[in-house]
Amino acid sequence: MTISLPALLSQLLLGLVNGSFYAILSLGLAVIFGLLNVINFAHGALFMMGAIVTWMAMNYFDISYWVMLVAAPLIVGVFGVLIERLLLRWIYKLDHLYGLLLTLGLTLLIEGAFRSAYGVSGLSYDTPEALTGATDMGFMMLPNYRAWVVVASLVVCFATWFLIEKTRIGAYLRAGTENPRLVEAFGVNVPLMITLTYGFGVALAALAGVLAAPVIQVSPLMGQNLIIVVFAVVVIGGMGSIMGSILTGLGLGVIEGLTKVFYPEASSTVVFIIMAVVLLIRPAGLFGKEK
Repeated sequence: MTISLPALLSQLLLGLVNGSFYAILSLGLAVIFGLLNVINFAHGALFMMGAIVTWMAMNYFDISYWVMLVAAPLIVGVFGVLIERLLLRWIYKLDHLYGLLLTLGLTLLIEGAFRSAYGVSGLSYDTPEALTGATDMGFMMLPNYRAWVVVASLVVCFATWFLIEKTRIGAYLRAGTENPRLVEAFGVNVPLMITLTYGFGVALAALAGVLAAPVIQVSPLMGQNLIIVVFAVVVIGGMGSIMGSILTGLGLGVIEGLTKVFYPEASSTVVFIIMAVVLLIRPAGLFGKEK
């Protein structure tokens, strides 16, 4: 099979767009697991909430996309804070299975509520006027909105990595999860810090939903299609590894795009094949720490 260079480059670029969604979604999961030790299965539903809250604001209240790019993550982040305060705080000392089952139940409740209100058919969601059109790359016409998604995702991902790995706040977060009593002795409110961390991870999922909505169909079930792949990304990168989630998400998006060129039948399973191989060779993931 002969593949032209323009077709190959275009698939690489489209794979990078998908990888951007994988990266920002897996980043939120990695933040929550790495700092709170909770497997947040509700991440896909909260991703969906970000998209639908934006759709509701734009259609019912005529609020612009740019306002909701900030407002939707804040709204869903506050919802995440309530989840942490009312539910998750009681299970931190229990087995991981309890957190997974609790967040799975939350997923079913959230998706069921929105499905009752809007059904399962897609909702229309227009691309912002400033980002309409396409740019001629020479080998393909790249939609301006997809280019914006890549740039915005990369900025958010690496800003989050810098915050957690290179600042004093990030040092407090990491220390607070390992030895909370010691950190509290320095006057740091560890429970509040943990609550805000969960809210931040949830806000990242909502931001991904806002970015994804003009690209993929908005529906109450939109998170189901991505969350399994995103969990695989986190496992491959290393549970709790911030940089691992970012690089693995971007890389797997590109690999998925290349697979669609050379062997389309495997494009939906290549991520899971890679996960199986990585776990056989390195059970902690590519960037995870062996215990």
